[in-house]
Amino acid sequence: MFKKPYFLLLLLFIVSCSKESIYSGKIINQEELTNIRFENKYQLINKFGQPSYIDPIENKLFYFSEKKKKLNAFNKKTDYSYIFVFTLDQNERIIETNVYDLKDKRDIKIIKDETESKVVKRGLLEKLFGGVGPQQELPTTP
Repeated sequence: MFKKPYFLLLLLFIVSCSKESIYSGKIINQEELTNIRFENKYQLINKFGQPSYIDPIENKLFYFSEKKKKLNAFNKKTDYSYIFVFTLDQNERIIETNVYDLKDKRDIKIIKDETESKVVKRGLLEKLFGGVGPQQELPTTP
């Protein structure tokens, strides 16, 4: 009668003591981390593989890499978390390389810029009684 709770408690104890490493994004070893100087896009993709994200407007390639260690169910530790940003020119040569350490939250700056709204600003009465009054005709496309 009392064997089942002890068995469940022992099973929970064994499962919670497992140690595992969890990788996200590109798996990077120490050699690749110290040697991130590339001349062009071809060399970069040949060494790192396809990027995590491509920004076609700014012509940038982003690589994300993270390693976490799970010691038990209650203890997780992040070993490293990086974003590599490579800026390319029109000839696909790398002109700038940036590395952001996401573990160090001081490197991340929040920008408080807002996108300008092109919508017509309405007054308080228009907001309250927006549907009241004559309707404006909107131009239609052919």
